[in-house]
Amino acid sequence: MPPGTELAAPVEGGACEGGLHLAAALSADEQEIARVMQICNACRYCEGFCAVFPAMTRRLEFNAADTHYLANLCHNCGSCLYACQYAPPHEFKVNVPQAMAKLRVRTYQDYAWPSAFGRLYQRAGLTVAFALSGGLALFLMLAIAMNGRLIHEPLAGNFYAIFPHNFLVVVFGVVFLFAIAALVIGVTRFWREVSPTKDADAADIAAAARARIPAVAEATHDIARLKYLGGGHGEGCNEDDDAFTLWRRRFHQLTLYGFLLCFAATCVATLYHYLLGLHAPYPFISAPVILGTLGGIGLIIGPLGLLWLNHGRDGLRADAAQNPMDRGFILLLLLISATGLALLLLRDTRFMALWLAIHLGTVMALFLTMPYGKFAHGVFRAAALLKYNIEKRMPNRLGLGGE
Repeated sequence: MPPGTELAAPVEGGACEGGLHLAAALSADEQEIARVMQICNACRYCEGFCAVFPAMTRRLEFNAADTHYLANLCHNCGSCLYACQYAPPHEFKVNVPQAMAKLRVRTYQDYAWPSAFGRLYQRAGLTVAFALSGGLALFLMLAIAMNGRLIHEPLAGNFYAIFPHNFLVVVFGVVFLFAIAALVIGVTRFWREVSPTKDADAADIAAAARARIPAVAEATHDIARLKYLGGGHGEGCNEDDDAFTLWRRRFHQLTLYGFLLCFAATCVATLYHYLLGLHAPYPFISAPVILGTLGGIGLIIGPLGLLWLNHGRDGLRADAAQNPMDRGFILLLLLISATGLALLLLRDTRFMALWLAIHLGTVMALFLTMPYGKFAHGVFRAAALLKYNIEKRMPNRLGLGGE
């Protein structure tokens, strides 16, 4: 529907808010997504903007699973909000990014494992990030000080003279494996609820099976490029009023690939230790140090940029209640990279043990909050993109719209 074409005015009160049928079983956040999606389904002006709108056209009504899926498919680029003729202050108050953001964090809570831990999403904010990382760092500093080695003679960068290798492997390995298990179980619960073959007939199940391999390849490509952070027209997200900019995608890419490089550095160091018998500390020109340094630089520039954009973001597009969680996660990444680089520079000095305790405290804090904080959004969004790439290869039973 082109701009200037009006939909019927919303009906005040009653069970059909906005003149649209809403399922009584839906929560308020789910009802809001169902309401705005039904308006968008009638309009179709933003149909080519991102994956949300082609996925929307396959549905006439929206149940809870549909709203959860679409909420995680949305990348909050803002293009549809600034292009919409029914956005506030219009009486329809269509605000797709904000509606999606409010429900998206609820899906992390609802599918969390263990289920009782879902409430931690409400607490994984700025204060918790600083308190947890600071508390853990202080605990490690006290443990080192009890042995009289917090300030010491240079140890040639040998971290294991402070904490034995096997001790670090056991402590951090257990916490990391728990975090990964919690994330995998949580996203598996989400997938089972929104699966493209749930309640499907035999033909759809067969079509989904045929689509799986190319869908995985396309979803991986979309994630690697962060395709949907390019905005509806490929010019970027709307970060300053209605101006397009690609900075959000670039800062996300620096953060994502910085994190992956740091993870790769850890994996390579593990191979060095167990397969090649080469033990830390490693030279500055070794693969683990080079990978870790490049990753650390990415994890400084990226998070700093994301913090800058977060502070300047239009409040109409975001859910202000999530700012503490967003900023807490970003600051933890920033602290990890900053303390890690400082540790690399100071590893041959008398202050190596002090910086080791600070760095390990922040790393442990990230691991503990990973399953119950902003980190989860990347995992759930990847699952939603996979569903979208499978679903668009299946027959469209409604015969509406197109991909």
